[in-house]
Amino acid sequence: MSEVAYDNKGQLEQVQSGLLDGEEILAVYDAIGAGTGFIGLTTRRIIIQDQSYVGKRFAITSIPYSKVSSVSVVSNKSWAGQFFSSGTIGITVGTHTYEVEFRGSDKAHHVHNLILSRAS
Repeated sequence: MSEVAYDNKGQLEQVQSGLLDGEEILAVYDAIGAGTGFIGLTTRRIIIQDQSYVGKRFAITSIPYSKVSSVSVVSNKSWAGQFFSSGTIGITVGTHTYEVEFRGSDKAHHVHNLILSRAS
């Protein structure tokens, strides 16, 4: 297994604990903003921890790459700058879009490209 990009060792260990046989972690990044705790990318799926449930509950959602219909770069300003001037991406699965905000546009760029390279 090659070196895994990650922000938080606890989040990495949480993703490791739920791996399927033959599955490997590609990256685990901390997410900022309301709701999302982290995003993990494996060789088989996207794993998103959502902390926005009532009563201090949270969900860990697994999304097979084949179910992703689009990946967006989300910004609240015009595109006068670079394509990845934002640290936020949107991942659309069916009618739901998961929005994940990162600490830095480089992580958003990495996640965007990993998802696109694996989604069919």
